[in-house]
Amino acid sequence: GRPAATSQPVTAAAAPAEPAERPALDARLTFDRFVVDASNRVAFNAARALAEPGVPRFSPLFLHSGTGQGKTHLMHAIGHAFLAACPGASVLAMSAERFMFEFVQALRARDTFAFKARLRSADLLLIDDLQFIAGKDATQEEFFHTVNEIMAAGKRLVISADRCPQALDGVEARILGRMAVGLVADIKPPGSELRRTILDRKLADLPDAGAVPVDVLDLLANRIHANIRELEGALNRVVAYAHLTGEAIDLDFAVATLGEVLRGGQRRVTIDDIQKLVSRHFELKPLDLVSERRARAIARPRQIAMYLAKRLTTRSLPEIGRRFGGRDHSTVIHAVRRIEELRGTDRDVDDAVRVLMRELEGA
Repeated sequence: GRPAATSQPVTAAAAPAEPAERPALDARLTFDRFVVDASNRVAFNAARALAEPGVPRFSPLFLHSGTGQGKTHLMHAIGHAFLAACPGASVLAMSAERFMFEFVQALRARDTFAFKARLRSADLLLIDDLQFIAGKDATQEEFFHTVNEIMAAGKRLVISADRCPQALDGVEARILGRMAVGLVADIKPPGSELRRTILDRKLADLPDAGAVPVDVLDLLANRIHANIRELEGALNRVVAYAHLTGEAIDLDFAVATLGEVLRGGQRRVTIDDIQKLVSRHFELKPLDLVSERRARAIARPRQIAMYLAKRLTTRSLPEIGRRFGGRDHSTVIHAVRRIEELRGTDRDVDDAVRVLMRELEGA
């Protein structure tokens, strides 16, 4: 980490036009704490490259993704790494909204000089959420000139938005043209494997988190797709509620604690969907799963289908049993426990469950 300030001290003359507080770089948001996989590797590598000292290979870097996928993390990480490599550098980090606010304040004070000088003196300028200046003509005019001067001086510029430049309605074409000169990198929504890895990393960071069972972590990773922020928030909530209530964390506790969050993230998977997909995966007829046949080649896929029905639908145990040839709810419980055991010891079963879950959830 670095002290809170993200720029060099401003001169006394500039002080009146500048609001007292600016966003600080978050000490937790560094490159070594960013979990990388295929969905974000290009953006991660581009961010690392831009933070290296010397002549930047490209600028600006334009990062885009949905909310909570890691754009802001990468921007702060660039700031930390660049300051570590160039301790005397001037780094400014702000949202596009903040840019607009400070510019309007400077206009009202009839002193835009200090505002312009501060931004254009930055060795690294980080602007988050560019979409917020859409339709704001005066702000866009100033933003365009700032971008031009920073690029002409060979300095570093990083901009993020919730969509790619071409999809930013209300942002001037000349600004978007400037973005295209650099590198545009997207961050795709995390798949279930990355979500699971992120939970493991987050759990290791939580003080006194205690034991969070694997099936609870799997539940969160499989059900919460919206974004990483929401995923981490769900884990925080489960751990905090366990501390406050003194209860042990298990699957039932997690479901009770996160009811609405889990329902919101759950895609509408039906038992019918599960039976069709499991039959196709194991090359069986759908009728085999509801039949009385007990051969392992049928019984094991049937247990996997029951396990998935319990994990991915809101149907009760008796209802799941009825949909599998009128079986008792205790048979469903046995199937769920058996598959949970086998996932820890049998690679083929675990791989099959992961593939089926991914396909059912579209992750």
